[in-house]
Amino acid sequence: MKVIEGRNQQLEIDDKKYIWHPFTQMQDYEKEEPLIIEKGNGCTLTDIYGNEYIDGVSSLWTNVHGHRKKELDIAIKKQLDKIAHSTLLGLSNVPAIRYAKKIVGIAPKDLTRVFYSDSGSTAVEIALKIAFQYQQQAESGNPEKKKFISLHNSYHGDTIGSISVGGIDLFHSMYKHLLFESIKAESPYCYRCAFGKSYPGCNLECLSGLEEIMSAHANEVTAIVIEPLVQGASGMLLQPPGYLKKVRELCDRYNIFMIADEVAVGFGKTGKMFACEHEDVTPDIMTLAKGISGGYLPLAATLTTEKIYKGFWGKYEEFKTFFHGHTYTGNPLACAAALASLEIFEEEKVLDKLQAKIEHFKQRLQSFKALDNVGDVRQCGIMVGIELVADKDTKKPFPPGKRIGQRVIKEARKRGLIIRPLGDVIVLMPPLSISIDELDRLCDITYESISLVR
Repeated sequence: MKVIEGRNQQLEIDDKKYIWHPFTQMQDYEKEEPLIIEKGNGCTLTDIYGNEYIDGVSSLWTNVHGHRKKELDIAIKKQLDKIAHSTLLGLSNVPAIRYAKKIVGIAPKDLTRVFYSDSGSTAVEIALKIAFQYQQQAESGNPEKKKFISLHNSYHGDTIGSISVGGIDLFHSMYKHLLFESIKAESPYCYRCAFGKSYPGCNLECLSGLEEIMSAHANEVTAIVIEPLVQGASGMLLQPPGYLKKVRELCDRYNIFMIADEVAVGFGKTGKMFACEHEDVTPDIMTLAKGISGGYLPLAATLTTEKIYKGFWGKYEEFKTFFHGHTYTGNPLACAAALASLEIFEEEKVLDKLQAKIEHFKQRLQSFKALDNVGDVRQCGIMVGIELVADKDTKKPFPPGKRIGQRVIKEARKRGLIIRPLGDVIVLMPPLSISIDELDRLCDITYESISLVR
């Protein structure tokens, strides 16, 4: 026992001494007792002291089938007996081929080509470069189309290109001198509507500004980048019904590519495999990551139409090649896990079983609306954002110094639930495999934790 206690204490010391945690104020972190995860099973995480927690955010929106999923474990072990990695530059490998065929078979129609990478940020970066390069060299391209449109409150990753089309000042303003200029359009935020209106009487006025931008800049814009249905990192902001389809129609009207960033919303989290399916929309380019490998290994994919793919064809000396790649592009282990994940979706009828959980979640969330400090409850599928406010009538937010969101998750942690806030929006996004009993426990703990914080 003393050996284990000594090991744990040393781990806590070394964690603070050596690791720089992402999206974490380390001055605060080093004052607190760290939570170090050692094991996981199903929807449960276990720390180095044996304490168990419900994984309320599916390990940052990735773990769709739960931890230690037998089929995923086996797939990776089998692949490991063959080869762990081989470059995709000029070569190929079996799992990468099989997964590409499988994902094209279920993706929105007309998306026929898969370019692999290793994170959501790089998948978006690739999408931007593909759209830009196409215009510069394709027969039907227009070299004057060099700009991108994106939405306020958008988040598309942390690389320079993906930040350039981001719209959250807290995350992005520090790097403004490093970024290329993008054109920002108003985003739907129904709880705090910029036009002072309510859906459906608003007639989607948030689209009027976007249409004006597209009309004025059609000859210089190559693509719009959009998170379909839900702007995740901005606090689970939901797009009203019909919004996404109208964006697709505007893109067609003004000859602008639509890049659908499905990194956060893809793989069942909205109730369908892809968020675009809800409004029968096919983007020109779609980015995937997070849940792609079931939350097991880093993998991402950028899917394009055949038209865009053919824009890169040419003689060697024309240099129309897409000069972009990553060392671990199409990694066989990750692709084997991703392929096994899709097979689980099919064999276990994951999406069919999910519908009852989504409805149960919806019913349980109703009670949250009566809490004094809850301003809005937003849900799309199994993705939930609970916005906390100081005054329900005025929607006045809490002062940042009160750290309300952080205090809520600390209370939840004491009670056996791991969640992570976005400012003062409490995010719930458990694995799709969560049971009804676990879902009830998640809601009970979250409700109690919010009630205790003022």
